[in-house]
Parts: sequence; structure tokens; C-alpha cells
Amino acid sequence: MPSSFLHLHLCASAKAILFSNKINNFQGAIMKYNWKNTAKNIGLFCTLFTTYFISLNTSAKAAETVVLRYGQWEESISVTDLQSIAETGQVPQKYKVYTNKFPLEERQKFLKALQTESRVNFVTLSRLLNTSVGSTILQDFARLTSRKDDAGMQALRTGLVLGAKANEGLSIINFIQNYPSDRLVINLAEALPVFKNLNLSYQQTEQFRKAITPRLAAKPTSLNLSFDPSAAGNGKVKVINLPKLNDEQRQRLVPVDIYWSDSVSPAKPVVILSHGFSSNRKDMRYIAEHLASHGFVVAAVEHIGSNEKYKIDLTDLTKSKLADMKPQEFLERPQDISFVLDELEKLNQTDKHPLQGKLTTDNAMVIGHSFGGGTALSIAGAELQVDSLKERCPQFLRTTVSAGEGLQCVAKDLPENRYQLHDSRIKQAIALNPTSSIMFGETGLEKVQIPTLILASSADKTTPALNEQIISFNKISSPKWLIGIVGATHSSIKDPISTAQREEKKGEEKVGKEAVDIRKYMKAITLAFASQMTSEANEYKIFLTPEYAQYASTQAFPIRLVTDIPDDILKEINNAVSNNQQ
Repeated sequence: MPSSFLHLHLCASAKAILFSNKINNFQGAIMKYNWKNTAKNIGLFCTLFTTYFISLNTSAKAAETVVLRYGQWEESISVTDLQSIAETGQVPQKYKVYTNKFPLEERQKFLKALQTESRVNFVTLSRLLNTSVGSTILQDFARLTSRKDDAGMQALRTGLVLGAKANEGLSIINFIQNYPSDRLVINLAEALPVFKNLNLSYQQTEQFRKAITPRLAAKPTSLNLSFDPSAAGNGKVKVINLPKLNDEQRQRLVPVDIYWSDSVSPAKPVVILSHGFSSNRKDMRYIAEHLASHGFVVAAVEHIGSNEKYKIDLTDLTKSKLADMKPQEFLERPQDISFVLDELEKLNQTDKHPLQGKLTTDNAMVIGHSFGGGTALSIAGAELQVDSLKERCPQFLRTTVSAGEGLQCVAKDLPENRYQLHDSRIKQAIALNPTSSIMFGETGLEKVQIPTLILASSADKTTPALNEQIISFNKISSPKWLIGIVGATHSSIKDPISTAQREEKKGEEKVGKEAVDIRKYMKAITLAFASQMTSEANEYKIFLTPEYAQYASTQAFPIRLVTDIPDDILKEINNAVSNNQQ
């Protein structure tokens, strides 16, 4: 690591600040003090002011010099001193001559800021920053530095992503330690609008979770269950792979894996699986196999415009390049599902095909995860409201609010204001950690008129639960179910074969062996929900109750289920959102 000691220098004059038209409240506070001391305390003011924002969002390979700039003033500070302040909460004696000039409240605010760690999923952050939307975000972050060339943008991207990879989260310290340049200049005047909302949705979710935790205490429950819905069925699962299935009308490949078994029944609905962004059709394989063993035919669709090809090499960010996902993908994905239903109906009528006469394609259910959850809601009837995206995305893209919101903003460049992508053959929908906060506007989700189940994970940093699922759930008409799993992350529901080959296993995602209890519950809940479309509906209703959710809970992952949000919880939702918008 380069030397952690940073050069100290001071330039310009206090006169420039006195006549600045951009003096903010913090600067105004300083003006109250004796201006004879301005030259002495402006340097530390800049230092502390910078840490307030960078501690929220940054990380990279150690720069030899970090210069903190505010107007015409510049000063540097050692990483060692910054780290000491962050760890101990104590300002070294040599800086107290400056900090003592500030009110106690301001000192506490700066110290708290330096100690703040922003929780951002580095995998999804890296993917987002390598899209056209990410370029917009990086351009905004670039206002903080003196380097605005391509190399500077790449250095900024590397610092953010590798800093977010730190176990403790993104902070000023690990940003500096990962910024790949020997000199880093930070423009403090630009810091506030850029940094204050980094993953604000997750911050709001955390505030909401803490507020309602006392009300989530488990109540003693005992259920007399005649069978375990998470247990495999009697059918021997088989798979039909169609990797070259082609929609000639759209000139688009739609690879599909069809799961079925010898216990298949046309009395049961066809189930369609839709994966998330930068994923593939194997992501929910265990769900497909489980449902197939119980007599359902499951088609796992791959969306080629947003599949695993849309990812980067996290081991070498300087060489990584991600082809942009096209806005049209928001329309293509639901159309992929409709196309697959059409193709399944053809198979249903094909002589001597193993699925002939066994498919009921006009009575289907969709299950989607993440972006696939948004796709599931779209085909279930939710209206894509592009006009809302065009209005709201500029404010979101000014900062990195969350990867989920950034992804939705890709759709803002679609030509029409509204899109209705509903397929009437879809009679039920399950949206797991869906993207939904802004793509459907204020009223789009009201158009979902079929039974819908939403899953939210409290530790999801990619599609934070409060904004993406909980608030959205309240806009959907009944019948509906909302499941919350405390401690689960964005990728917890994925198949182990999928997460084993990706960076989720090395990060902070709860996957693989850690998430076995979550996947067990997913088997039970997806089977119970699909069975509501069969003659066995009453037998499975018990598994769609709050009592079973508590019964299935573990110490590591408490589970809660509701069919509506009580007024007192709605109040906490409003508090969480409004407090962080001030």
C-alpha cells in the first residue's frame, strides 16, 4: 500500500469564500466565528465536511495523496488520522485547535459521518455502474474529483465497487484504500447532493425494520399438519431443454427448460419462471424441480437481453465492459413469457410429444425474482408507466439510490408513456424481491387483479424491501399475500448451483448452505400457492397463513406473512420514508 501520510498544503484566500454565492449552511455557521481564525479552521472544516459524505459511499486502492478542496481552499490529511478518528471517535490533538471552533452538535455530526458505513451490494453496484444509467451516476460522482477523463471515471468506478466489497460496508477509508491513483482530489462543495442518498431505500428499510421489530416477536404456535409441503412429490422429474427456441416475429431467442414428471396432470396450471437481471434460467431450478415432482409443468425462461451475459469481471474492473441492457427489454421479457405459453400450447397439440394433452396453458402462474419479479407483475397486469420514470429518474440518477431503482430507470427511454403487457392466461403471480418502486408509477400496480404473492427480504440491498415490496404491496388489490423474511438477502432464494458460480458466495449474501431454511420455505409456499389453482386448494390454505409462516421460522430467519398492512405499520412506513427525505 502507498504511504498513508498525505501532503499538507493550503492555497487561495478567505476572501474568495466571503464573496462566494454558493455558501451553504455549514459554511454559514463558520462565518459566525472570528474571521481572523478562518484561515486556520477552514482546512479542518473541509476535512470533516468531506468525511461526512465520502464515508457514506466510497472505496478503492490507496492514493498517495488525498486533497480535500472547498472553493479555493485545499488541504490534505493522513489516512492514519482519518482511520483513528473513525475507529475511536476522538480527534487527534493537532486538529482540536480547529474542531473546538465548531459547536458541539456540528462536531458530533462530522464524527458520526466519518463512522458511517453504507451497505451496498458490490455485485449489483458493479453491474449498475457499467450500464448507461451507471455512466450517468458516475458522471455525477465525477463532480467530486478533479479527474473527469475516461481513466478518472474508471478509477472512480473501481474505488466505489471495491470499497463496497469491504465487510464493513462502503466508507471514506476503504474508498481511499481502493482508489487506483496516486492522487485523489475531492471537491467538497459537490459532496452533499451526491452522497446523501446513496442507497437511501435500504437506509429507510433498516429504519422501518428497527421500528417494527418489537411487534414481530413470535407467538407460540402449534399446527397439526398432515403433510410437509416442502417434501418432494412422488413424480420422477424430467427436463426438456429448448436452448434454441426462437420467436421469429421478434427475431429473438427464448431458451427454455421444461420441468415435468410422470405425475403431470392437466388439472394443474403451467408455471413460468422468470429470472432476474444478469442471471439465467437455472436460478430457481430447485423450485421448478419441486413443483414438477408434484405434477406441475414448469417452464424456466431465459431472457437473452438481460441474462448472465450482462455482467462484468469483478476481479479486473479496469478491463470490464458491460453492454447496455436496452430499454426494450422491459417489453421483451413479458413477451418472452407470452411466446413460451404459445409454444407450450403447440407442444400440447403435437402428436406423440410427451406433453401432448397434459398442458393447460390458459390457466398459468408466473414466478419471478428481482427484475423477473417486476416482469411477473407486468404480465400479471401492472401498467408500466414510463412517463413517471421520465419525471422521477433524474432525481434518482443524481445519486446512486439503489441498484434496483437504477435498473428501472433504464426504461425511461422507451418511446411511449404507458405500456400494458398483461397476458390473460396468467391467473396468479409470485414476485420474489421484485423491482417495482418506480417502474409502475403511482397507479400501475392497482391494475393487478389476480391473486399475487410478494416476498421481501430485510437484508436485501439490491431491491430494498420497504420501497420495492412493502409500499408496492399496499397498492395491489386483494387477494394478496406479503411475506417478509428477516435476515434474508437478495439472492437467498436462488438455487445453490447458481450462486456457487457467482460472487454472491464471496460477499455478504446469505446463499447456499446458509440459506437452506429459506429455500425449504420457498418450496412450501410456491407449492401451496400454485395449488390454489387446483382441486387441492383447501388442503394447502393452511400454508398461506401467518401461523405457518411462524411455524416455518428459524432463529436465523424469522418469517412473517400478512394479507394487509395494519394502520400502525403504515404509520411507521411513512415515518421511515419522510424522515430520510428531510
